[in-house]
Amino acid sequence: MDVDLRKVRYFVAVAEELHFGRAAERLHIAQPVLSRQVRALEEELHAQLFVRDRRSTELTAAGRQLLEDSRPLLASADALKRRVTRAARGAASFTIGFMPGLTVTDAVRALTARHPGLSVELVRTTWDDQTEVLHDGRADVSVVRLPVEPRGLSVRPMFEEPRVAVLPATHRLAGKESVSITDLAAEHLLNDPDAVPEWRDIAVELRSGGRPRAHGYHSIEEKLEHVAAGLGIAIVPLSTSEYYTRADVTCVPVADLPPNQVSLAWMASRRSRLIHDFAEIVTA
Repeated sequence: MDVDLRKVRYFVAVAEELHFGRAAERLHIAQPVLSRQVRALEEELHAQLFVRDRRSTELTAAGRQLLEDSRPLLASADALKRRVTRAARGAASFTIGFMPGLTVTDAVRALTARHPGLSVELVRTTWDDQTEVLHDGRADVSVVRLPVEPRGLSVRPMFEEPRVAVLPATHRLAGKESVSITDLAAEHLLNDPDAVPEWRDIAVELRSGGRPRAHGYHSIEEKLEHVAAGLGIAIVPLSTSEYYTRADVTCVPVADLPPNQVSLAWMASRRSRLIHDFAEIVTA
């Protein structure tokens, strides 16, 4: 049996919204059409995907499994479409994702020297999508900061760099040559606590239950604005702190934090001479 990707996309919208009306609005289709497509998918799979009543829509065990498997399936389909579209244009192209604070200029020059006429495009990524751009085909390779979910990827180490605490310029620790993580135990950390487990394990606000609701920051610029306003501190890699300098914040090395690992990632299923060459260049 072949699975209809359109129906799978419809299913994912409902599974993420847990509401047929909102999912229909998101997909720009009528709700009865969406309901029929989901029922048809259930019939094809011989499995009930949702339990519905007047008040709620919930996933069944089969629905949860399908949602887990659908996301990489749809991402692969999107990636295939993007790569075929690029190939149809005729000229060879190569897209590189990179995290804030990292530069790939020298590596791009080395790659284009090996492959004259190659068109190279760059995509700025974030913590949220640094590997997503690989799964959905927006990038051929991505320069990432660990940790990342390695499933389906080849990941090759490039280098390590220290991490620093970003503090308001008027902070009591500003100007120190270095601090330890215990010096920051009473601070409000703007990072996800799981990204800095050394702080998480001793944090006063976590032990007291006084941590504010988590805020999803989509850029380093947002974090720096909050630090400058005295709303918390952030832990960032050294190169990021050097790239985004401003007078109202300061950076102090954290002596007992392990370094951040920078790596190159690409889809493990890809067999590309350009990927091989670029990996060779950046890890030489």
